[in-house]
Amino acid sequence: MDSQLAIVVFLVAIALTFDFLNGMNDAANSIATIVSTRVLTPLQAVAWAAFFNFVAAFFFPVHVATTIGTGIIHTDIVNEQVVFAALVGSIVWVALATYKGLPVSVSHALVGGLAGAALAKAGADAVVAGGIWKVGLFIILAPIIGFLLAVPLMVGVLWLTRRATPATAHRWFRRLQLLSAAAFSLGHGTNDAQKTMGIIAILLYSSGYLDGEFYVPMWVILSAHTAIALGTLLGGWRVIRTLGMRVTHLEPHGGFCAETAAAVTLFGTALGGIPASTTHTITGAIMGVGATRRLSAVRWGIAGNIMVAWVLTIPAAALVAALAFLATNPL
Repeated sequence: MDSQLAIVVFLVAIALTFDFLNGMNDAANSIATIVSTRVLTPLQAVAWAAFFNFVAAFFFPVHVATTIGTGIIHTDIVNEQVVFAALVGSIVWVALATYKGLPVSVSHALVGGLAGAALAKAGADAVVAGGIWKVGLFIILAPIIGFLLAVPLMVGVLWLTRRATPATAHRWFRRLQLLSAAAFSLGHGTNDAQKTMGIIAILLYSSGYLDGEFYVPMWVILSAHTAIALGTLLGGWRVIRTLGMRVTHLEPHGGFCAETAAAVTLFGTALGGIPASTTHTITGAIMGVGATRRLSAVRWGIAGNIMVAWVLTIPAAALVAALAFLATNPL
């Protein structure tokens, strides 16, 4: 094995490790509602989410991976060192957030890592401004869309079940929540696994291991979905507790509405090639469900702390990535 191939294999392994951490941190996104409503035990829920994280590989095109690979930084400045620094910036921030129990956006950590490494190498011209703006816009829009979809859905569900006994409604929505959790896990899998696909594909492309135009090989698609599913299976229990049990209290009908609203949002962003945050989306949807009862049902202080972590994610990951690039520059 020559030295370049060894470096590429090493970086692919790091990228898949990042994808695994993504699954651990974002396990809460897939199962927080279904655990907090006690429809499934935590172990059952992570197995359910992990399965749909993996099978999402066969449901959606790789538009988000293409955006990550070609729409955040210019491909002509990408090399092994840039990819390494981007992954270091992403992994350090995500690991810290997971340890602190903060459901940050792994997607935005990767975007920040790519931007920071590119800036350190070639300055502002290395960054695709339109791609960064699109990602930045959906930091704001994703939770708002999740919130706005969840509110009328929750109101409609409450109206439809107004004559049902609590026991009957509870029983039906415990079943329906299995479907909504599966749909959200599909959206989570396709959005977040594709971020890793994108960075592996651009690494292979810039290193000369992909012939012709940029594309995502099937082995990359399956590897990324396997890694994120395994991360979800192990779970990030601190984050699950924060998102599923501390932001607001949920009943099965509320969990169903939150997951459905978030899934619809994620399907749209995946088809549009927008690397939206599953974390932001489900958190906005959960807040929308809570707000239909009364605004005080949402613990806005905890939600505020989460939002601060969201805002810090891109610059924090970019800073770590830039430092990692500069530290390895002599190499």
